[in-house]
Amino acid sequence: MPDDLLLSSAEFARRSRLSAKALRLYEQQGLLVPDEVDEANRYRRYRTHRLADARLIVWLRRLDMPLADVAQVLAAPAADRADLVAAYWEAVEARFAAQRHLAAHVRELVSDHEERGIAMTGTVHTRQIPAQLVLTEQRHVTPEELPAWIAAAMERLHRAAAPAGGPAAPAFVVYHGEVNHDSDGPVEVCVPVDPTAAAAAGQLAAPTREEAAHREAYVRITKAQVAFPQILSAFETVTRWMKDQDTPASAAPREVYFTDWMTAGPDDEVCDVAYPI
Repeated sequence: MPDDLLLSSAEFARRSRLSAKALRLYEQQGLLVPDEVDEANRYRRYRTHRLADARLIVWLRRLDMPLADVAQVLAAPAADRADLVAAYWEAVEARFAAQRHLAAHVRELVSDHEERGIAMTGTVHTRQIPAQLVLTEQRHVTPEELPAWIAAAMERLHRAAAPAGGPAAPAFVVYHGEVNHDSDGPVEVCVPVDPTAAAAAGQLAAPTREEAAHREAYVRITKAQVAFPQILSAFETVTRWMKDQDTPASAAPREVYFTDWMTAGPDDEVCDVAYPI
């Protein structure tokens, strides 16, 4: 059959195994735009070679691929399409792995072992944190946006700290509210700077605030353990310790990043999950 043969929308839908409703949706999304539209009766026609893309859409949607990702696959050169599908599925498997861990957490919470939860076996330590002047950036974020935003905010604040001699202590991330599918924080990224150097530098390119001196309880985790939802175990460990010690939190929890994230390996310790007490 010639590749340029025009098919009616009904015939095209039948051969591609797409419903008329799906065909209209994909037209609206720009995925399968008709090759011809009759100006008089508005009948839509598609060339035969478009069946390949239509069938590809069917298979991609069976993978639950969002339409925006489907559009990227269709727009890519044929040689790049397999890599895009592989990258999508790798992300899906990572999400399923995270949800599996989270499901185990939820099962523990509703089981007879509710008190045990998914706490880590790591030791909880305490330390005194002096008052600090911090450069700060705060935002409401979704779980999907959080990792990229933290990295970008850290980079911006480190640049802003340069005129004041750079960071004076490890950067930290404060969770003023839960970040999940029902709540978006807010989350605050903080980079401490030397107050004297900051005053000498004049106006810095980021807001500042005073972080009060406090004592905090913390557990140290590796780079691999920072990934969500594994990091929930660290928060559970510290909250369990506070409950056992009858010591309530006095401020919002935070993650303290004390080493270079980019050069750290999966088993390197990079972060303290901490609660002011």
